[in-house]
Amino acid sequence: MAVSRFRPSILLRSALGLAALISLSSCSSSQTLQAAGASFPAGLYQRWFADLASKDKIRVNYQSVGSGAGIRQFQAGTVDFAASDKPLDAKDAAAIKRGVVQLPLTAGAIAVAYNLPDCNLKLSQTQLVQIFEGKIKNFQQLGCANQPIQVVVRSDSSGTTYNFSNSLAAFSPSWKKGSGVGKSVNWPTGVGAKGNEGVAASLLQTKGSIGYVEAAYVRGVLKAAAIANRAGAYALPDAVSSRQALATINLGSDLTGNDPNPSAGYPIVTFTWVLLYKNGNAAKLPSLQRTFNYALSDAAQKQAPSLGYIPLPAPVLAKAKDALASVGP
Repeated sequence: MAVSRFRPSILLRSALGLAALISLSSCSSSQTLQAAGASFPAGLYQRWFADLASKDKIRVNYQSVGSGAGIRQFQAGTVDFAASDKPLDAKDAAAIKRGVVQLPLTAGAIAVAYNLPDCNLKLSQTQLVQIFEGKIKNFQQLGCANQPIQVVVRSDSSGTTYNFSNSLAAFSPSWKKGSGVGKSVNWPTGVGAKGNEGVAASLLQTKGSIGYVEAAYVRGVLKAAAIANRAGAYALPDAVSSRQALATINLGSDLTGNDPNPSAGYPIVTFTWVLLYKNGNAAKLPSLQRTFNYALSDAAQKQAPSLGYIPLPAPVLAKAKDALASVGP
């Protein structure tokens, strides 16, 4: 009988010990991935990474610092992966000693956002270029109220800037010969702000301002201008028009293609990529695979529209999954 009095205590200690072991096992299976890069897809990525933290115990520390900074950290080997709105070209990709796999994860439109009540802008490609060249200085020249234009641009190295300036160059020979195309360009006019977040904040604070941001950042008093595509039709950066344009883009076998002036839909659209090391991932490969298998899943892709992004077309999704499978230890 004396033994029986202690049996509940023994059972309790055993149960607590088992619980501790389970807890320890859960903790040991969790892992943190370090990442940095594009602010363009940051809203969607943060949603996905929050899901992973709660469901799969994978924590992704993602720094929305711009594509240029993310690529530099990737080249230096200080992150587990990077994100960029401009994929590496063949030369830069070949310089990555561990190799690189570039996965499109989502897509979106770059909106020309402005802050002016009672104004509904419809811009030809020429007018858009002239605004950012500083040749159109007042909204009155565009059929709206007499209000000086304050252009807002990115101050950091940015894939959004690359894609926007690439479209301006496709729209206009004068832009191509002048400021040209790059993650950073010599803007003829405008004030700078860091990240899509910074440009959007500056636009919200300044009546008469106009700038370029990922479409999900058009909120509050901001509106998006309708832009003429190559066929001369005006389109807004909504989901339908963006999908029409993305459907015309051939990404190619390496999944890095683009078209800066599509003939259908809204003309300033882009896929956005993550950069993974092809080799040397042994310690974190299971977490990387789970992270990006989730990002390419139907459940994750279905979250894109509610946050202002475009899910990957089915053929692109299939190719991205094949590319992910090529990432090794």
